[in-house]
Amino acid sequence: MTRVLVTGAGGMLGQDLLAVLANRSDRTVSAATRAELDITDAEAVRAAVAGHDVVFNTAAWTDVDGAEQAEAAATAVNGDAVAHLARACADTGARLVHVSTDYVFPGNADAPYAEDAPTDPINAYGRSKLAGERAVVRFLPETGYVVRTAWLYGAHGPNFVATMLRLAGQREHLDVVDDQQGQPTWSYALATQLVALADAALAGRAPAGIYHGTCSGRTTWYGLARAAFALAGLDPERIRPTTSDRYPRPAPRPAYSVLGHDRWAVAGLPPLPDWHDTLSDAFDSPTPPAPWKVA
Repeated sequence: MTRVLVTGAGGMLGQDLLAVLANRSDRTVSAATRAELDITDAEAVRAAVAGHDVVFNTAAWTDVDGAEQAEAAATAVNGDAVAHLARACADTGARLVHVSTDYVFPGNADAPYAEDAPTDPINAYGRSKLAGERAVVRFLPETGYVVRTAWLYGAHGPNFVATMLRLAGQREHLDVVDDQQGQPTWSYALATQLVALADAALAGRAPAGIYHGTCSGRTTWYGLARAAFALAGLDPERIRPTTSDRYPRPAPRPAYSVLGHDRWAVAGLPPLPDWHDTLSDAFDSPTPPAPWKVA
């Protein structure tokens, strides 16, 4: 029986991980929400990790703009706390699957970023997440797994798709930026991929290191909004393209967040499917239930 710990279990991805793991009779799962485990507390982390074979870390500071004004606080969660988890896993022999972000890259490429491409974050959030990645690689060179994701949407938290459909009931037209490229990724599909990676790791098939957990293909926020409207039975022509300079934010956003997926092959796993397919699956799936339906 494999013993699994999920940190950040109350978040969007954490809840989807619990749903995926609930279907596994060969796993016993401990779920730790933010209220139940402060990952910035090294001793609490050590106690929580003890007795587990695999740790999925989905706990994170996710307020990108807030990190710009509070970088030390963001780094305490996204960097220092990850080091606590990595050290605890190193002490017990547990494997750590840590979720990171496309924001570790500058976003100025014109081809998908490979897993070993140079990192160069353009904002505080990206720097804080890069600190966490480096901690995993440093303390768990043989048993640490960093999975970068991006443009997540799902049933259990605020996200772009849910926001667009909520606003559809309030406005006739929505202006959405069309100059940022990325890979919309359903959190439930990512959760399934993370569990498959952990299985491969336990079986000795998956080398430690960095993987990219985004859906295949690419689009813009404008393209994603139109696709979501179409699936919800709304008129995509209600979405109008605009540019990022219309919506200035405290933290700069990468213009190009397309990631390559070559490394899944060394673990014997396929990359996540095309984003169109998983978006359709998200709308069709009753489990987990999603706030996609529009009255």
